[in-house]
Amino acid sequence: MIKSIILPSLKNALITILVVGLLFFNSVNTAWAKRPPEIRNQQDLDLEQDMHGQDLRGNEFVKFDLNGFDFSQSNLEGAVFNNSKLQNATFKGANLRDALAYATDFTDSDLSDVNFTNALLMESNFEGAKIDGADFTDAVISRIQQKELCAIANGTNSSTGESTEYSLGC
Repeated sequence: MIKSIILPSLKNALITILVVGLLFFNSVNTAWAKRPPEIRNQQDLDLEQDMHGQDLRGNEFVKFDLNGFDFSQSNLEGAVFNNSKLQNATFKGANLRDALAYATDFTDSDLSDVNFTNALLMESNFEGAKIDGADFTDAVISRIQQKELCAIANGTNSSTGESTEYSLGC
């Protein structure tokens, strides 16, 4: 008699514990899952076409489509733009010191008077970009990029006083 009363109660209790445990651990796993870098801070960034003059130091724009965005006069020191599309974007007078822009597409972008000091720009595309007055001092670029950029180098950076040609080692 006691066996018939305890067994169903014990069985129901074990099933309840199992279901609650599965639900709990499933939600904990989701919360602990590492988000990929391309969406890590998208919710935190209030991106608009006009990002002119903003303090965006250290933000990650990995695999973002930022075609035509205006980042002119913005502080993007230490920002990450890996594999991003920045065609026709405006960075005029922006600070990209220590930025990381690996394999980023700057096609037809306005990069005039940009400070690229110590930036890592390997494998990025600068075709048709305007670089008048840009400072590439100690920026990491390939020899091919250097030759292409030297062919259009012109002007002096207004904040660092460095000529574009000299900073590229032309």
